[in-house]
Amino acid sequence: MKQPVVIHTPLDERTRRNLRAGDRVLLTGTVLTGRDVAHRRMYEAVTAGRDLPVDLDNAVLFYAAPTPAPPGRVIGSIGPTTSGRMDRYTPMLLERGLGAMIGKGSRSREVRDAIDRHGAVYFGAPGGVAALMSRCVREARIIAYEDAGPEAMMELAVVDFPLVVINDCVGGDLYETVNRETP
Repeated sequence: MKQPVVIHTPLDERTRRNLRAGDRVLLTGTVLTGRDVAHRRMYEAVTAGRDLPVDLDNAVLFYAAPTPAPPGRVIGSIGPTTSGRMDRYTPMLLERGLGAMIGKGSRSREVRDAIDRHGAVYFGAPGGVAALMSRCVREARIIAYEDAGPEAMMELAVVDFPLVVINDCVGGDLYETVNRETP
């Protein structure tokens, strides 16, 4: 089996353009979290002509809302949420420099086209292993929308965060490939 690709943030376009659907990845660096509430608020900010509360340039955005940290831990369980719920906002965020997203499930045609157009990438995080993934988080802090509770945006420092490329920036789609190859 092919070794995972080791990558670091910020996730520059050259790195993103070298990734292909199906690549296993170990990501180290800074990851932002944001789910439904954060996406809606960012959309509202952009449509109202206000600045976003975070810099999205080459950023990685994880569709997750971690549970509270147990004693002695940086963060509680942190697993991906269904990415399709963010699809209506994603093209706008990609236009503003977002480099990659992490979630679960397939993306709409509009999002896949925007990924190609902006040289971005969509990673899948292994579902069902949220407690294990939390062990890759070394630091966590709230950076926006604190009033949203668990859906506040956070900045995570991660080491060897295990991911797989679902959609690459040249039209590759792991789900479509697997469906074609499965009898």
